[in-house]
Amino acid sequence: MKARCKYCRKPLGGETSNGTSNLRNHIKTCIQKRIHDGSQKILGPNYQPGGNPQLSAAQYNNEVSRKEFCSMILVHEYPLSLVDHVGFKRFCCSLQPQFAVPSRNTVKKDILGLYGVERSKYQNMIDGNLGRISVTADLWTATNQKMGYMAVTGHFIDNSWKLRNIMLRFMYVPAPHTSQRLADRLFDSLLDWNIAGKLSSITLDNCTTNDSMIFHMRNNLVSSDLLLDGKLIHMRCSAHILNLIVRDGLDAIKDAIHLIRESVVY
Repeated sequence: MKARCKYCRKPLGGETSNGTSNLRNHIKTCIQKRIHDGSQKILGPNYQPGGNPQLSAAQYNNEVSRKEFCSMILVHEYPLSLVDHVGFKRFCCSLQPQFAVPSRNTVKKDILGLYGVERSKYQNMIDGNLGRISVTADLWTATNQKMGYMAVTGHFIDNSWKLRNIMLRFMYVPAPHTSQRLADRLFDSLLDWNIAGKLSSITLDNCTTNDSMIFHMRNNLVSSDLLLDGKLIHMRCSAHILNLIVRDGLDAIKDAIHLIRESVVY
């Protein structure tokens, strides 16, 4: 009678006269069992942000691996279709056979779960902040999709006197992009994060549409909650103003620039 190790498939003596000592001794030295054993610690590099990898004894944890996998997709903006690539699955299996690459739906669920955790952390930070919060909003149109998006970022000094910059919302804005619609979307973002009563100022590009949007925002906000009854709420982006100045200056001397470029050709 022969026994066979379920890890390395090595045949072993299984007769009753041999006892179980040989089986137990093999289990203690079986390399394949160590690989498959989730509690077995493995010596490998421990990567820390901003530093060099350090060797440490690591223990495989499936939940940690799934979290790091989702974080990788978020940080590097990988497509969710990555989980369907056969080569990627084979690569993950070669690293850790116990790790099952999750499906797209599972990855979506995990990412939303990570967002919820991070959202709660920053919401608590904002709620506990004693100072005011400045907001910047930027709107642009994706040329390949012909769709408009708005990014809203909060800037504040926390209770430890550290400057914080938090992306509050990245949202789709349906056309037409009227000042009223933009104001409503921005106001919804302030309410969503409960910062309408802590608002210091709103920084926007220097254009007439944004001037009208601020007019509608003042109607939505409570004047008593604003600095100087809202007189300082509208801040025009200095970088955008400088860009407009440079563009106008280049337009004024475009003929001279053309002649200089033509002279360089010869």
